[in-house]
Amino acid sequence: MDNQDNQEHDPHFKIFHELMKFRVQEILLVSSPYDAYILEEDGSMASRIINEYNGLNLSRPPRITRTANAEQALELLAKQRFDLVVTMAHFNGMAGCEFGQKIKKLHPDIPIILLTHSVRDAITQTGLTDLFQRPCFDNSYTWCCDSSIMLALVKNAEDQRNVDHDTEKAMVRVILLVEDSPLHRSTLLPILYEELVQQTLAVLDEGLNEQHRLLKMRARPKILTAANYEEALFLFTRYRPYIFSVMSDVRFPRNGKESASAGYELLQTIRSQIHDLPLLMLSSEAGNRELAQQIPAVFIEKKPRGMAEELHDFFIHHLGFGDFIFRTPDGTEVGRAATLYAFEQQLGTIPVESLLYHARCNHFSNWVMARAEVSLAARLHKDRISDIHDCAILRQDLIAKVRTLRESRQQGVMTRFSNRYYDPEVTEFTRIGMGSVGGKARGIAFMASELHQAKYRQPLLKKFKNNTVKIPQTCVIAASGFNDFIQLNNLQPDEQRTDHDVEQQFLAGALPDWLLHDVRAYIKDIHYPLSVRSSSLLEDARYRPYAGLYHTCMLTNKAPDQADDFNWRLEQLIEAVKRVYASTWFESPRSYSRSIGQTRADAMAVIIQQAVGRQYGDFFYPAISGVAQSYNYYPVDPMQAEDGIVHLAAGFGKTVVEGEQSLRFCPAYPQHLPQFSTVEDMLNNAQRHFYCLPYSKNSKGAEPVGSMTLRQLEEAADEQGIQFLSSTYIPEEHRIRDSQIPGPKILTFAPLLKYEVYPLAALLEEILTLGREGMGCEVEIEFAVDLAENPAASVFYFLQIRPIVVGNELEQLRITEDEKKTAFLVSENALGFGRHTTMQNIIFIRPDSFDRAKTQEYAQLIGNINSKLHQQEEPYLLIGPGRWGTADPWLGIPVQWRNISGVGAIVELQDGAVRAEASQGSHFFQNITSLGIPYLMIREQEDWIDWKWLLAQERVSEQQGVCHVRLARPLILKVDGQNNQAIGIYE
Repeated sequence: MDNQDNQEHDPHFKIFHELMKFRVQEILLVSSPYDAYILEEDGSMASRIINEYNGLNLSRPPRITRTANAEQALELLAKQRFDLVVTMAHFNGMAGCEFGQKIKKLHPDIPIILLTHSVRDAITQTGLTDLFQRPCFDNSYTWCCDSSIMLALVKNAEDQRNVDHDTEKAMVRVILLVEDSPLHRSTLLPILYEELVQQTLAVLDEGLNEQHRLLKMRARPKILTAANYEEALFLFTRYRPYIFSVMSDVRFPRNGKESASAGYELLQTIRSQIHDLPLLMLSSEAGNRELAQQIPAVFIEKKPRGMAEELHDFFIHHLGFGDFIFRTPDGTEVGRAATLYAFEQQLGTIPVESLLYHARCNHFSNWVMARAEVSLAARLHKDRISDIHDCAILRQDLIAKVRTLRESRQQGVMTRFSNRYYDPEVTEFTRIGMGSVGGKARGIAFMASELHQAKYRQPLLKKFKNNTVKIPQTCVIAASGFNDFIQLNNLQPDEQRTDHDVEQQFLAGALPDWLLHDVRAYIKDIHYPLSVRSSSLLEDARYRPYAGLYHTCMLTNKAPDQADDFNWRLEQLIEAVKRVYASTWFESPRSYSRSIGQTRADAMAVIIQQAVGRQYGDFFYPAISGVAQSYNYYPVDPMQAEDGIVHLAAGFGKTVVEGEQSLRFCPAYPQHLPQFSTVEDMLNNAQRHFYCLPYSKNSKGAEPVGSMTLRQLEEAADEQGIQFLSSTYIPEEHRIRDSQIPGPKILTFAPLLKYEVYPLAALLEEILTLGREGMGCEVEIEFAVDLAENPAASVFYFLQIRPIVVGNELEQLRITEDEKKTAFLVSENALGFGRHTTMQNIIFIRPDSFDRAKTQEYAQLIGNINSKLHQQEEPYLLIGPGRWGTADPWLGIPVQWRNISGVGAIVELQDGAVRAEASQGSHFFQNITSLGIPYLMIREQEDWIDWKWLLAQERVSEQQGVCHVRLARPLILKVDGQNNQAIGIYE
């Protein structure tokens, strides 16, 4: 069926966005002042309807407009649109039936409901002896001080209008209620709707987020009403493929006359056509119970007390709501399942006789149908599985169908964590707690959704389609965890505390009970290594990324002593969460906040994510990791800025994000590698070490540095991942060959970039395009690849996305050749824009005294000067050799943000003292560019600094070659970001 195929190819039920198109939003209530007074006596009916909606978790309660007479009602109908007219029997101006007929003539599509105090009252006021000939009203109800009837008639009016569209579009089920008495119908309908909504909500709580729960609520069964035999049979015949249940009175009209057996005959007819359909006989006459047994049908006596409870039991035991109770044919219970997860597990263990019994009685299909899983219910229907005669194959078929649906439901969705429903084998992304999940987690969740939806887009992305792209299994502890932790432990931010003191204070605190309970439940079945990462509320925004300023902890998630495995793993995870929490109040993020004028208090969500990679001997790491940007700040021919840039490394991505040695390539030109232009370049610039996680029996620890080991490449030369990505240097020939022959190994990534054994470059192009289009701006992504022995089976893992800033074209200016002649600084590789005139201070490292072994000392000295200048709100120009912000002290100055928080512009010298590629791709570089801080590169051949002039300036201080100069007046820095030019002028 076409509609079934729609659901099978729409696993998140996006099709249900199109359901329930007609909603009652505006109600016109026509009543006498006396009836209005009665309605208001115990509180506003509108308020009660809103409370009913909130109580049942329904959305968009309608608005009620009141009027006291027919003429005013007709005037209102002429002026504005109403979705439903409810008229009381008593009002001034004209008879009720005449009023209804006038509205029908003018507005035939508006449902008109007669609301009376009694059936006799309705007949007296309308002059009708058979209200259900319906010449004036669409339906009639009696009311006695219970606003739930208003909710029922509103939902029933919606069901009547939506049923054709919704059944055709999504196979929505239909419950048929046959009742000719307005009094009984007014009692039954509110009970049925409340029960239906409550039971539907209960069974939809299987790990879906609130959006999907509300979305699937639109697929709840419709309730249609009939008042005589002919109407009931017509509705049954018309909606037969979708009928979920028939509930019928016994005594009602047939062929225009009241029949004492009409209901019995109707249910008999229906039973003869669908022998396993749940049928319910409702009657005020207890003697009809025997007739119900003959059909057979369930019997409930209409009585003031107990009817609601009996209807509840009918929903639970016959319509598939509640737990699925596995029984043998003799009624013995052999298992129970409350969720699809438990249902799938029980299918694998119940006795064969129970499996066959439920399959043949269609119980599986009915139970799944109650969960609005219509397509799965169709696949589990007895008619679809009756041709499977081998019990083992039948069991496997049922399990596979349920599992496929559960897996599809989790993809691209951030679900709510529940110990009852959580299944780590199929859950991709879950959240613990309430509140914000922070910027980083939002980006991951967004891209998870985008990656999933991309599978259904036309035209399909070719490389994306043919390769596995996913996010690692992820759990995020929302900000309520941090807030409750702070409150429980009475913690207060104190800028006088050191980072170490802050961390110790947090480690001494206790997690809230609810969070400890959920973390304990989560880690119980998680046995792979974990990355515990920050997701601050302020993190990864477009102009304030806070990149790399918070803690990340890597966990082996494997105890040295298997006897105490669970408690050890739990303690490590709790400690890691506390360390990430503590980093919220560290000096670097606080300094960054001061730099950007951020006054809002930060809060922290925590991402617990599957660490990507595999075990190689005693170590765990991904063969490939990297950072890709959709915009290249420093393109060289034939690259264009819009082609993007990738920084690639072996092992964990710490190598890239902390600015250490990695391979730089453009995804549009993967074989064009300026770093590897000659054999000498390859020997000098290739990655020599990488980060991995110790994974031996004795490995342990939650420290972000202590838990990751820096290994030399030659140590891992025989490990599959490194071996595959390496080439061999032949000293005798001074050549590098892309083959596995004896000799020193050079990490060239040639199988990926040169031979395209795995289409990494093309895949990154498509994913960057997806990210750019999704976020509406240039983006940076972090990724890792779990490289399989068969490269085609490798898995690309998306780890993070953030927007990046590429400049403001409206503020561009031009730099003339005459200006260059008078400048003390000229750069042809500049990033930024505008004219900067507030820097009167310059901090620089003297080239003649630079010592690569002292770069960490330089960072501390610069930090001391920065602290004073930042406090005085005096920005400065910073000049020094190599890569700023690198974690490798041999590649540049390893400053952290707190060391340069007041900087106004940065100059990176590439003058031979330190050889390092441009800094883009690191967290440091991301923070700098997002703040609009100009970043200039000075290369020997193209650019220059007038060192004679700079060294002649009077020093405020000089220590170990770190000089602080204060000029008599501010310098002028002009940056033309469009042409990547910049000059410094002192006039």
